[in-house]
Amino acid sequence: MMKSDIEIAQEAVMLPIQEVAAQLDLTEDDLELYGKYKAKLSDDCLRRFSDQPDGKLILVTAINPTPAGEGKTTTSVGLGEAFGKLGKKAVLALREPSLGPCFGIKGGAAGGGYAQVVPMEDLNLHFTGDFHAITSANNLLAALLDNHIQQGNVLGIDPRQVVWKRCMDMNDRVLRHIVVGLGAKADGMVREDHFVITVASEIMAILCLADDMTDLKRRLGKIIVAYTFDGKPVTADDLQATGAMAALLKDAMKPNLIQTLEHTPALVHGGPFANIAHGCNSVRATKAALKMADYVITEAGFGADLGAEKFFDIKCRKAGLHPDAVVLVATVRALKYNGGVAKADLAQENLEALKRGIVNLEKHIENLQKYGVPVVVTLNSFVTDTEAETSYVEEFCRERGCDFALSEVWEKGGEGGVALAQKILDTLETKESHFKPLYDDEMSLEDKINTIAREIYGADGVDFAPAAKRELDRITSMGMGDFPVCMAKTQYSLSDDAKKLGRPEHFRINVREVYVSAGAEFVVAVTGNIMTMPGLPKVPAANGIDVTDDGVITGLF
Repeated sequence: MMKSDIEIAQEAVMLPIQEVAAQLDLTEDDLELYGKYKAKLSDDCLRRFSDQPDGKLILVTAINPTPAGEGKTTTSVGLGEAFGKLGKKAVLALREPSLGPCFGIKGGAAGGGYAQVVPMEDLNLHFTGDFHAITSANNLLAALLDNHIQQGNVLGIDPRQVVWKRCMDMNDRVLRHIVVGLGAKADGMVREDHFVITVASEIMAILCLADDMTDLKRRLGKIIVAYTFDGKPVTADDLQATGAMAALLKDAMKPNLIQTLEHTPALVHGGPFANIAHGCNSVRATKAALKMADYVITEAGFGADLGAEKFFDIKCRKAGLHPDAVVLVATVRALKYNGGVAKADLAQENLEALKRGIVNLEKHIENLQKYGVPVVVTLNSFVTDTEAETSYVEEFCRERGCDFALSEVWEKGGEGGVALAQKILDTLETKESHFKPLYDDEMSLEDKINTIAREIYGADGVDFAPAAKRELDRITSMGMGDFPVCMAKTQYSLSDDAKKLGRPEHFRINVREVYVSAGAEFVVAVTGNIMTMPGLPKVPAANGIDVTDDGVITGLF
């Protein structure tokens, strides 16, 4: 019987984190220990490495996710281990998982099989408390805002124009639309409110994008929480909230160090932003990783149309990062699913369906090439894949100027990623990256949204709801028209309709809402029926999670 991911993880023998750190020339003084197997990197440590040359930055992304699974994090982890097998100094720079999905649909997010980061249970649960700190800072600001309105409202905040939302790191659909302040006069002003999941909060984005404490405080202070009766923005600085929020986030700013099953160092820090899982590892962790290793493997959330686009157009643009190569993950199963095969029938060879569905991969290759970064395609291997199917995909990629390698990391760990690692090394040696973002800062916000929709999604154009149009005008008038755009869109399709698989054509993107994250310094465009507070499924993963009498957690995937 095949072992589950958690059984593999629990059987692993972990090294003390000091020994893992030594691979990166870190000493015990550089670490702030959280038990035996987790540590944070101190501020002094980050300063000590700051003048080191940068290593190579490799982004792992994927085709649009399907129920068949793609294995993006698994590939990232296995690739890091494979570089270790080849004697290369490598480090992973990954995102922290959110509690909500762990107890909802996913059941965990630490890779899979023999390509996992450990301690897996800690990572999927409280880890080092970063997300709790973000939640607390977010809700402190909400409390100070409502208290200001209650205590005389000197700033003249219009309760109908409060835009700051409370958050919690759990899928809880009943919190999407609520009323606060019910009760006696002393219980606050009655107004409508709603929660977002912590990972979709602006504080999360700010933590991910801030360079240091000075930059963090600058960004926190700029957060727009509400507007006055005469339409002026009210910020966290106006509420005198910035210092207290920064105090709560002081330790959360420090990158976390853990290890893979094969003891490759992994800096796991920060998480998704804007729409739950579109984001990437924090700027701070990625920059630290680049100073400490020759090769840095990082990933961005969901398909390349979302995660990779944000990585390039927001993170790299803002942080001055220059990626050297991109790994695009696909599976034969997922491509056949895009070609119309039902999930139950994916194990059968079906070249016709593969040919129909591979257009999704084709579009992602084209998109990534628009950024000027060399692309390597990898197929995450399944036992049901046939030689004919694999060969077809390989030939398809080569015809489009991409290197190709099979990945068998789920089954074999680092050994199963050696072919891919070698292909990446060849690419780094022979192909130069000419990275450039998709659009210029000077372009109008509307044109930026149109550019992403046409170039990345393949849309004919964009339809803006009247309220979205008005908000774009207001944001521009406030002097934020040069911000990049953070698109919130379904991950399941290149379009904003989750049911349109493959490579949709002749569609338009519908932008129903726009708002500015002034501290994160991007503008969020919400398309289709996207939500920032997910719900739990009929049978949540939580139903199968338990802990034994001797403290062993079971049921995490």
